[in-house]
Amino acid sequence: MTRIPDIDAFEERAAIAENDGGLNRSRAEDLATQAQWFADADAYWQWLADYVVTRKVS
Repeated sequence: MTRIPDIDAFEERAAIAENDGGLNRSRAEDLATQAQWFADADAYWQWLADYVVTRKVS
């Protein structure tokens, strides 16, 4: 089963972790992406970049 990331949930979780949790943006994004099965924010952004280029969910 292929999962598609929820960009709105990512942005909301990252903002909450950053503003309310006191984390820097990088760590907040890592936590937000881990909630969506990605290892870290780099993996999340790579998945999105690949999707934009191929227009396919892998």
